[in-house]
Amino acid sequence: MIETVIQAAALIVPLIVAIVFHEVAHGWVARALGDPTAAEMKRLSLNPLRHVDPVGTIILPGFLALVKAPVLGWAKPVPVNKWRLRNPRTGMMIVAAAGPATNFVLAAIGAVLLGLIVGVYGRETSEFVVTNLINFLQINVFLALFNLLPLPPFDGSHIVEGLLPPAAAEKFDRLRPYGFGLIILLLIVLPSFVPSLSIVESVVVPPVQWAVGHYLALAEAVAHL
Repeated sequence: MIETVIQAAALIVPLIVAIVFHEVAHGWVARALGDPTAAEMKRLSLNPLRHVDPVGTIILPGFLALVKAPVLGWAKPVPVNKWRLRNPRTGMMIVAAAGPATNFVLAAIGAVLLGLIVGVYGRETSEFVVTNLINFLQINVFLALFNLLPLPPFDGSHIVEGLLPPAAAEKFDRLRPYGFGLIILLLIVLPSFVPSLSIVESVVVPPVQWAVGHYLALAEAVAHL
């Protein structure tokens, strides 16, 4: 039981940090581009309690970790009003990209820390610390690439919408009310009946594995400095 709790903690703690920074990055960039909505609602805080969704950030990831399933989660979205941005179309793309970009940076920080700790302490490095840092690295990469899927309400959908011609972007925006249903259908229901159609396995996992390999190579390089 103790080992199971430790394993769950080694996943939940990195996940909370990754999600909180992801969400706050949206708000920070939105404020810089003219929209102070998140700041007005006191959501530009790194205090996890302001961003934690009990189900999406704790219960679901913990359950998935215990049953050894892929760990997914979410936080309460930081509010962004694109019409308060100085340039709503371009600004919304930048705000959306800020979350995944932050996760890529955090993964790099995790890789460097992992390399430094292993390089200094060697075999005496705490297994729990190493596991947390590896999980932190993997979770950030997965969260970044997963959110870049062009499905509403993911960040990738805002980027795609900004790249489309105005008329096409308006039609694409009409899908947003059905976003959650599309996610359930495409990411959960459809793969359960036809595993080969799993978007996560076929589209997200391969680049995640490629990127994680490079981050671990960075950690190894740092360890040998």
